[in-house]
Amino acid sequence: MDILFFSAQPYDITYFNQANQQNTHRFRFLEYPLNEDNTALIKDEKAVCVFVNDKVDAAVVHKLKEKGITLIALRCAGFNNVDLKAAAEAGISVVRVPAYSPHAVAEHAVTLLLALNRKIYKSYNRVRDNNFTLAGLEGFDVYGKTVGVIGTGNIGAVFCRIMLGFGCKVLAHDVVEDASLVQAGVTYVSQESVLTESDIISLHCPLTPDTKHLINGHSINSMKRGVTLINTSRGGLVDTKAVVEALKNGHIGALGIDVYEQEEQLFFQNLSGIIIQDDVLSRLTTFPNVLVTAHQGFFTREALTQIAETTLANISSFEKNEPLKNALK
Repeated sequence: MDILFFSAQPYDITYFNQANQQNTHRFRFLEYPLNEDNTALIKDEKAVCVFVNDKVDAAVVHKLKEKGITLIALRCAGFNNVDLKAAAEAGISVVRVPAYSPHAVAEHAVTLLLALNRKIYKSYNRVRDNNFTLAGLEGFDVYGKTVGVIGTGNIGAVFCRIMLGFGCKVLAHDVVEDASLVQAGVTYVSQESVLTESDIISLHCPLTPDTKHLINGHSINSMKRGVTLINTSRGGLVDTKAVVEALKNGHIGALGIDVYEQEEQLFFQNLSGIIIQDDVLSRLTTFPNVLVTAHQGFFTREALTQIAETTLANISSFEKNEPLKNALK
């Protein structure tokens, strides 16, 4: 099948070509994100492959149908950027990669937590300046702390198990409880209990109308003062302006994020030569107790390989008119 990739990065080209060594499919890669204006770049392709920040709303879906697109293949797990109802009405199938390497994202969440707690980024910069003092670098033992996890799907489950290995008390909330996690020692409680009882909170749930801004002024006020908040899931789970206020007054003790609500205008681009116009993110990055990474949680060799292989398997199944196990409806 002929496939047009939007928001293609060099690593996309490398891993998808590697997964397509039999030349089963024909690729064309564009670095531009998909939007209503650049659907005109579609030629004879029947499928588009998109990522987290590509805009696939009803207007774009309408344009895709006009261009003869029959399949939207997401090379990611999240799908909040796609209007599934519009796609169904247009007769366009949508597939995704529901799990690629849950360990990659879960381990990145732990990395953010440890780097924040032990001030690794500060220590690194000091040592490079031949400053070997320790003042201001104190952290806390993660051992024995109460860790709250919202969302225990593939990624959240791995994170829970890692935290259990650290000797933490793990509280979790999800609409579906994982019996194997309960057996391992995780305690399922209400979302409110996770927020109020945890020293560390990590978000691993999808972005839906129900979860949008689940971290807001009200929920922050219910948290322990000095709580550490980690988000490697979706930026829209967090009301960033409310978090900024909580950082200013000390209610949130540390923040580690790999996602940001307005990231589509920023992430996956080199903007080092320009002035960032996003005042909220600019303010956020001034805090010494905040660590921001640019949606790199998934970025491991294993995950990239799995993403490419699963995406192409989805496309092959569609082309062969086989059942789509990773279809979205």
